[in-house]
Parts: sequence; C-alpha cells; structure tokens
Amino acid sequence: MPEDKADIANIYDNQAISEKPKKTKAPKKTGKKKLTKNRIKAKLLNTYYGHPARDMKLIVVTGMTGKTTVAHFIHHIIGEAGERVAVLASESEIKTGMLHKFLSDAWKAGANYVVVTAPAESLEDDIFAELEVFAAVLTDYVPSHIDDVSAEEYEALDNTLFDMDPSYVILNRDDKHFDEFKKSFKGEKGTVTYGENIEADLRIESSKLYKMGSEVNLNYEGKRFTAASFLNSQTDVSYMACAAALGLAIGADTDSIINGIASYDPQGITPIDAPKEESKAVEEAPKEEQTEEKEEVTE
Repeated sequence: MPEDKADIANIYDNQAISEKPKKTKAPKKTGKKKLTKNRIKAKLLNTYYGHPARDMKLIVVTGMTGKTTVAHFIHHIIGEAGERVAVLASESEIKTGMLHKFLSDAWKAGANYVVVTAPAESLEDDIFAELEVFAAVLTDYVPSHIDDVSAEEYEALDNTLFDMDPSYVILNRDDKHFDEFKKSFKGEKGTVTYGENIEADLRIESSKLYKMGSEVNLNYEGKRFTAASFLNSQTDVSYMACAAALGLAIGADTDSIINGIASYDPQGITPIDAPKEESKAVEEAPKEEQTEEKEEVTE
C-alpha cells in the first residue's frame, strides 16, 4: 500500500452507471468455488491496489429494490457516528474494476467503512471475490419484470455474498420469502431482522407519510425511537428501518441513526466521506460518460 493516505474525498454516487440491467442466470450451488475469469480479475486487481479492503469494513447492500436509498442512509448513519465512510451506490450493475478502484480511493481518503450496492448481475459476476464482507444487508425480493430471476435463483445468487461469512446480516422480516432466506443467510456475530412483523428484531410500530417526507416509529428490544426522512413512500419507511437495523447491529447509537437518516436529501446529494466537521466538498462523478478507467473525483 502507499505510505501516505491522501486527504481527499472519494465518493461515487452514481445511479446511472448502467441504465438497462441484464437478465441473470443463477449459479449452481457447489461446495467449491470455481476459478472464474472474474475471480481471477478480482484477485489481480486486489493485489495491484495493495489489498486496501483489509483496512476497511465492507458493508454490502443487496435486494431487488431500494439498494441505493438504503446505502445512502447507512452512509450518513455511519458518518454521524463519527466514522470515515465512503459509498458506491447504484441500482444497476457495478463492475469489478470500478469496485476495486473505489476501494483504493476510499482507502487513500482514510475511510474505515465502505458501503457498496450489489445488484443481482454484480453478484452473478462474483465481484466481491477476494474481499472480506463485514455486513450483508438484504432489502427485499420484489420482482418488477417478467424476466427477473425467481426467488430460488435470487437466493442462489445471494449465496455468493452470504456464503462469505459476513459478521452481520440484516434481513427483511416482512419479505414473503423470509423463511427460505433465513436458513441460508446468517451473520457470524449476529443477524438482525426488521419490519412490521411482530417477530422482527427492529419492529415498525407505525409510520406517517407527508407531502415532503415521512416518519417511522421503531421498537428495538423495547427501546422506541422515531426516524424521519425527506422520502415519502411506504417502501421508504421500510428502507429507513433496514438502515437503522444495520446501524444497531454494528453499534451505532440511536441519535446517529436518527440524524443520519434525516440528513440524506436525495434532491441535493452532497456525498461526504467523513464526519461533518471534517468533510470537504465533493464534485459529483460524471453521468453518462463514466467508465471504469475514468472515475475521477475532486478534492
């Protein structure tokens, strides 16, 4: 690794990396990992960049919907907790080269947490090979297209992530496939569930939608608190609970969770890779013209 860490911000907030997700085919479950072309590429890139992920805690957000929103909520929660954190968020595919470049930049910026979204096609490509996953977050399985993968296929794809033995796992207790998912997806140190279901660890007791936002009343082991967001749909309420569950799992206090969720404004995103008092201005990454080789950020 380089001797000096550059004090720069390296945040990628790209919801337009790829506009058309490709149809995926679930990998067959096998006890032994095949040495695929992408795994070889990941191994080479990890070595080339000097294994930066070893010094950071990797949080991966997957699911059919809401990945970008949850990733940003988590990003702000961890920042409010006083940690340096970087985010790479997209509802569409993230490539191996982009991921490893991002990890290298985040390390140079001094991040100790990184949050990355993982659409099904990225899981199929096994982009997290050679990396240690600190926490895996599953939003939901809600197919929106006729050619989306089945629940069984999606579970097989997610196994490429959850089989990496993450320390913490976050699951949606309201998902109709929860009973199948909970058998395969377990955290080494803990699994936290969220939702309206009375058996959820973090329970949504009530919520309100407003013209300019929403709020949700949450109950975790008898401790109640309220989170509010600029987002104003019922699914956003679930995403708030999902991010809060991750925050609780890794030890964030409720004030950090409340302030983190409230500070994410999707209408005026200004990504930050450090606690507020240490933050620097960041220029948004290019939109349509962005490529793996051209992922520049400014100080």
